[in-house]
Amino acid sequence: MIKKIFQINNKLGLHARPAALLAQTAAKFESKVSIIKDGQAVDGDSILGIMMLAAEFGSEITVMINGKDEKQAIRKIEELFKRKFDEE
Repeated sequence: MIKKIFQINNKLGLHARPAALLAQTAAKFESKVSIIKDGQAVDGDSILGIMMLAAEFGSEITVMINGKDEKQAIRKIEELFKRKFDEE
């Protein structure tokens, strides 16, 4: 299992578009991806679940990945955060 904390650095937080990008990325892998904020966990491939976390600019989320392709999954998810979900 891989567990990593990310800070939301895009100005509008995890609104619909970045939530969709994150969910689509998570869905590409066999591993189970969970997104956690303030103790609330949602499936990483659920756009609505990710949006319900209300992860605004500056907040932190934890991504937990468990499965055989977890290393590839965390790399792709990390890229999204580094690119600020292509919003800047």
